[in-house]
Amino acid sequence: MENKTLFFGDNLDILRDKFQDNSVDLIYLDPPFNSKRGYNILFKEGLVESQAQVRAFEDSWSWTRETEKIFEELVTGKSKTQITAEISNLIKGFKSIIGQNDVMAYLVMMTLRLIELHKVLKPTGSLYLHCDPTASHYLKIILDVIFGKKNFRNEIIWKRTNSPKSQTEAFGNQHDVLLFYTKSDKFTFHNQFRELDEASLKPYRYQDEKGKFQTVAIIAGGIQKYAGRKKFEFRGVTAQWLYTKDNLEKFWKQGLIHKTKSGYRLKKYLKDVKGLPISDLWVDKGVSPLQSAEWLGFQTQKPEALLERIILTSSNKGDLILDAFCGCGTTISVAEKLERKWVGIDITNLAINIMKHRLQKQFNFTQRRIKVDIEGIPKDLAGAKELATKDRKGRFEFEYWALGLVNALPKRSKEKMYGADEGIDGILVIKTSEKELQSLIVQVKSGKVKRDYIATLKGDVQREGAIGGVLITLQEPTKSMIEESNKAGFFESLLTKEKYPKIQIITIKELFDGKRLNLPNNYSIYKDAKEVKLKSSGRQKKLTF
Repeated sequence: MENKTLFFGDNLDILRDKFQDNSVDLIYLDPPFNSKRGYNILFKEGLVESQAQVRAFEDSWSWTRETEKIFEELVTGKSKTQITAEISNLIKGFKSIIGQNDVMAYLVMMTLRLIELHKVLKPTGSLYLHCDPTASHYLKIILDVIFGKKNFRNEIIWKRTNSPKSQTEAFGNQHDVLLFYTKSDKFTFHNQFRELDEASLKPYRYQDEKGKFQTVAIIAGGIQKYAGRKKFEFRGVTAQWLYTKDNLEKFWKQGLIHKTKSGYRLKKYLKDVKGLPISDLWVDKGVSPLQSAEWLGFQTQKPEALLERIILTSSNKGDLILDAFCGCGTTISVAEKLERKWVGIDITNLAINIMKHRLQKQFNFTQRRIKVDIEGIPKDLAGAKELATKDRKGRFEFEYWALGLVNALPKRSKEKMYGADEGIDGILVIKTSEKELQSLIVQVKSGKVKRDYIATLKGDVQREGAIGGVLITLQEPTKSMIEESNKAGFFESLLTKEKYPKIQIITIKELFDGKRLNLPNNYSIYKDAKEVKLKSSGRQKKLTF
């Protein structure tokens, strides 16, 4: 496994098959919350933001045969994963209380994965689990059993929005929860600080040649008793001091003792203050990703500053960071920027394509000759056939993967599990003039092909008002298909003044061999991430949400 690796597939299988025990320094997880919502990826189409959307995943779980199988693994212990009696008893107890429903399906799915994640985490490692209040209490109990209650560090409250939705029967929800656990009592932790606010700056009302300072007590006040602190005289003042006489003399020689009417106090200079220590309440103000340059159209996208805080706190340069529900890749992007190694896992090809584009745009890996290993996606013709014939979901993923090879936008109505796709799998956007963008219809075929497919594609092109069409096929096209496509003629680009075939056929084998479609400038369908200038900084970026 490379130090920079993306995995396409089920993270449970990948954790079991691809990771060594005790190999990861920091794990961040942002799994689906079981909120029963569907989430879409928003792509860029044309010169303005488009409403074209493709379902990325459904944030809901249901009790299926697979869920039942995993439940049996957990309660019987007959599993590739080592299951303890405590886990078995916990899961049985949850089912007796919660019942066999969607919430229980979510907890079953998460429990087995959290056990595997605990195995791959180093003894000095940390795990942050991002969840919402509907599941955090259940997940905390599961983590207590897997990691041990003594290794619970924090329940962090992250204020994710300034504008909660108004509710008539409850208070508006503004926060998510981050559960912070370590594998042992020896773990990496670097204190983080945020900028001093107006209230914390107010006490620094004194100033001398060294700068602004405030004063703090060095004499025990009131009736408070300090064990081991004896009264003694120091430079004319007898009191119960909070420091030894030797230390007081050092402070005096350093000019840190401030004389007052009632005695002495210790100077604390503003220049020596790193900032306000970060607590378990993360309420730093900012803007929503929807309104920031970071926004890439992934609706559960988290701000980079949130991940920056976690990575700076719980890892060192060169450490390995894992995100097992990678989404649009914010974790791995921040890890790259902070000079960490990283691994990302996601179960959708759409997410993998977004991450590839994001990393290239932000860090220009090609020019810097940096290799990113992508596992789980087809790397040869045999792999493509295996994905296409795997199962029903595999066929959908094959289509997404094939569309990504030609930079085509998946069609909004292509979600066959939700409805008919109208014969259109994707849209390929090209520039035909300086200000004009036009589209070609893309169809993907993994099975047997025949001449009728070209006739159908021609009809779809005409119906949709597209300038042309592309057929991507796993099988070799027939001679009659090629003849039929050649009869379709050409379209002309106003930009290049050249003519291009109106209907084109390209095979998966040809794409593997490096062949490309004969088209004018291809227009990127992805929202562009801002390029990152790699320059180390020890300061915590302002947390945005």
